[in-house]
Amino acid sequence: MLGAVLMVILLVVVMPVGILVSGAVAASLLGGLLKRDVDATHAGSELLEVSETNPYSG
Repeated sequence: MLGAVLMVILLVVVMPVGILVSGAVAASLLGGLLKRDVDATHAGSELLEVSETNPYSG
């Protein structure tokens, strides 16, 4: 009986949380790598300067 309860907890709680967290980490790494590549590719462009400004300041 204890094995069945542990298996249900594993399948219902641990596995989905692990999948969501690993997906968030992968998305963060991919986003950071792509942003770094695009910033390097478009260095000196006025569009890069506009994209880095804060529209809510001032």
